[in-house]
Amino acid sequence: MTREEKAQVIESLVEKFNNNPFFYIADASGLSVGQVNDFRRLCFKEGVEYKVVKNTLIKKALDQLDNDFSELDVALKGFSGIIFSEESNNAPAKVIKAFRSKQGKEIKRPLLKGASIDSDIFIGDENLETLSNLKSKSELIGEVISLLQSPAKNVISALSSGGDKLGGIVKTLQDREA
Repeated sequence: MTREEKAQVIESLVEKFNNNPFFYIADASGLSVGQVNDFRRLCFKEGVEYKVVKNTLIKKALDQLDNDFSELDVALKGFSGIIFSEESNNAPAKVIKAFRSKQGKEIKRPLLKGASIDSDIFIGDENLETLSNLKSKSELIGEVISLLQSPAKNVISALSSGGDKLGGIVKTLQDREA
């Protein structure tokens, strides 16, 4: 790989890191070519991008960003692939878990080496469960909206059900007076 090609890869990675606030670094070593292709297909299907890049190029790209990602240096050893997610913070973790469960218990790959969720750093595969249970921004917004709508729906429901009774009572009282 020439210097120009490396510079292009680094530039491309910097752009990806800037456009994707959520990225995971995973180790898929030990998987067969077919398994890696299955993993890539699953990533594509779930709307995330999986890319294998040399650790030195990843580090150089991260060094060019405004945020400090030096905590991820421990994750940049050995085989590394990056999973980018533009919209969902938990999608890459869910993809890794789904692929592992599809492969069976004997395969514990890809391993989560590190992740960045809105500049928060998570190191190690033990964080995979936590990351997969995080709620995405759209899920949180949906929950807040439903919580805000709930009291209003209860009031409207009480008023509408009581309106029939109240109307009946008023009509009965009018009939008595006449």
